[in-house]
Amino acid sequence: MIDPALRERVEQWRDDDPDPVTAAELDELLVAGDEAALRERFDQPLSFGTAGLRGAVGAGPGRMNRAVVRRTAAAIARWLDEANVDGPVVVGRDARHGSAEFADDTARVLAAAGRDVLSFPDPVPTPLLAFALLDAGAAAGIMVTASHNPRADNGYKVYASHGAQIAPPMDEEIARHIAEVGLVSDIVLADADADADADDRRLGMLGADVVERYVTGVARLRVRPDVAGPRVAYTAMHGVGGDVLRRAFEEAGLDAPVAVEAQDRPDPDFPTAAFPNPEEPGAMDLLLALAADGGVDLALANDPDADRLAVAVPVDDGWRTLTGDEVGVLLADHLLRHGTGDDRFVATTVVSSTLLASVAASYGVECAETLTRFKWLAQAARGRSLTLAYEEALGYCVGDLVHDKDGIGAAVVVAELAGVLASEGSSIPDRLDEIARAHGLHLTEQWSNRFEGIDGADRMTSAVDSLRREPPSRLGSFEVTEVEDLAPGGRLPPTDAVILRGEGMRVVVRPSGTEPKLKAYVEVVVPVDASVAEARSAGSERIAAVVAAVASLLS
Repeated sequence: MIDPALRERVEQWRDDDPDPVTAAELDELLVAGDEAALRERFDQPLSFGTAGLRGAVGAGPGRMNRAVVRRTAAAIARWLDEANVDGPVVVGRDARHGSAEFADDTARVLAAAGRDVLSFPDPVPTPLLAFALLDAGAAAGIMVTASHNPRADNGYKVYASHGAQIAPPMDEEIARHIAEVGLVSDIVLADADADADADDRRLGMLGADVVERYVTGVARLRVRPDVAGPRVAYTAMHGVGGDVLRRAFEEAGLDAPVAVEAQDRPDPDFPTAAFPNPEEPGAMDLLLALAADGGVDLALANDPDADRLAVAVPVDDGWRTLTGDEVGVLLADHLLRHGTGDDRFVATTVVSSTLLASVAASYGVECAETLTRFKWLAQAARGRSLTLAYEEALGYCVGDLVHDKDGIGAAVVVAELAGVLASEGSSIPDRLDEIARAHGLHLTEQWSNRFEGIDGADRMTSAVDSLRREPPSRLGSFEVTEVEDLAPGGRLPPTDAVILRGEGMRVVVRPSGTEPKLKAYVEVVVPVDASVAEARSAGSERIAAVVAAVASLLS
């Protein structure tokens, strides 16, 4: 028997739900008496944070659905009014299940609240939304996407007027307004079919000219446009990046990549990738198979909303997928080596490799370190001449075309740097070896553990708290000589993370902001005294031992 108080909450939500599909889902669970499923949907509502919203599509306040989206859109309208921010709101969406309805509801709620809205008529990459916000001088931007999450999920990214995703205290202010929203049925929506209504004249559509300006801007990110690019294999991973990336390559003077046909068109079911994240094992198998057979020099993968980029390169025994840290350092090295300017600046996050700081220093360029997520990198770059910002989770921002990660812009520049190295008789693996000889071999690896269930977040928090109270004295062959707790704040804003350091070793432990995962980011630095291969062999053993120790400590 379902608890009477829970039943009352469920029935109240169901009666106020604007979507008959999700209302029927709740009816079915009530009839079935499935209290566990109802509690999962009602005892932990989706929280609006600095990543916006993200969760499985379904009924109730703990899922992504039209009721949650309408409440959030109404809260954003109130937040913009309270902040006295003028201008339209730009709305974009990916091709996931529910994205079209969520974007349409968002636009209609905002228009009825007195905001001009500029929407894309079709699914678009997230970096195009970030560009369009700046291009239109908008008050805010909203992107309906779950990025690289599993197929069951959807989400909601919110951008502020400066073009970056919202940062505290904006998230707290929007969350406060969400809590103040009453019945969803009382939220007014503009009627998109009624031409005479003043509210509906606020509903505008963005044209192809916005895409043209974006791809032109991407082409201008090149610093060596005189050099031909390589032959490229590419996958859009069932996402929305393919067409825009091909247009950007053409505008930049690069040959069109050879596409993984099975993954080239948007498909919300992701039939060939259960986890459409290039970092997940197996996600790039089709791309690497194409690269092995296609006579290409470089393999590139966007995630489904094309804000991330994965890179693979040919090596003696096949193809090797680079880490996000390797790609970030290569991009910085290329841009600093071939670019100019006295005020150049690079930035990365506290969980990324420390190698970027060393490389930047060799060019006389400052390197800033921020918390994870691009909202913090964008904050650090405001008012400065950004060369590159990157985070190890395959996110890169070249220049200031957008103020967020951009997997399409990064793809163009990675293709250029591969072409430049080839013109010099070198290659990406060769350049990585040269950087290792100059700065030491920096090996990075990530460990993670999923914490599913209604108490998953509490169990992750408990694991990090335990590490704070009783940090280990050793990890593998390394003595832990320093423990830094980032929770109180100081050199960085407060965050739930702990850093363990030793001579030539660093481990950062934190809960993920977008998935029920506890993550550890491990780095080992090995001097290259003889060959890079010998240093890599020694470093691989050391980092494997550290990862094993971390897994034992946190599992």
